[in-house]
Amino acid sequence: MSASSRWTTRGALAVTLALAAGQAPAGSFECLMEAWQVVEIRSPAEGLIDTVFVQRGDTVRKGQPVVELLSAVERSAVESARYRANMEGPVAQSRNRLDYASKKLARANELAQQNFTSAEVRDQADAERRIAESELQAANENRELAKIEHRHAQDLLNLRTMVSPFNGVVVDRLLNPGDLAESGTGRKPVLKIAQIDPLRVDVVFPASLFGQLKPGMKATVVPASIGGRHVATVKIVDKVIDAASGTFVARLELANPGNALPGGLRCQAEFESLAAPVGAARGATR
Repeated sequence: MSASSRWTTRGALAVTLALAAGQAPAGSFECLMEAWQVVEIRSPAEGLIDTVFVQRGDTVRKGQPVVELLSAVERSAVESARYRANMEGPVAQSRNRLDYASKKLARANELAQQNFTSAEVRDQADAERRIAESELQAANENRELAKIEHRHAQDLLNLRTMVSPFNGVVVDRLLNPGDLAESGTGRKPVLKIAQIDPLRVDVVFPASLFGQLKPGMKATVVPASIGGRHVATVKIVDKVIDAASGTFVARLELANPGNALPGGLRCQAEFESLAAPVGAARGATR
């Protein structure tokens, strides 16, 4: 939905709610309780789905694996890279060659001091030692490179497992084991997960109250249908007034421990320090 159509829809709903809320007490405004955020879980890599660990309605924790793709090839690559990263042979071989070349150079220097060998032999021994040093350095560098390749292979394997980005609930499951998970924008997601602790409470206020709403203010939220009274805190107040409806939006945060309250409920937000002007538009949307 475009920004202009969103503002138009909000304005129309604000007027409708104002007419429906004629009996609301002063300082009470229509509102809507929604999930704090909803994300679509898509695969960062293309592949067949091996396992979906959750069902619709399940509670998930941040970092919990929720989907796994087939990953036999990637696991083999990780094992191969791990083996190369832990190989001791090339480094040990180069170190032994350097020890031998160093001893050979020491003997050549001793013999040269006693005039028992030529400078050419000593220079050759020195060159062999320097070559052995370079070979040992190369062996160490190759081992470090193998460790980097191992981490890279592990990162590619990790892409085959999708995890929940926050504590929340599964609101929809769109793909199943055996389906092809595709990467990229516009591709079908595997899951939809909503964060409902805290809940987001959107309230639309008349322009005449602009400047009276401040972040940190408290309100009592009364959900429709299920009742109860819950304290919410103003987090964001719009800096722009919608000219079509003469309203602005404030967003409240409502703690929801244990996911006791559902999202999607209409509600009343009561502000002790505010009085709604007669006929003013009251409502919530976005």
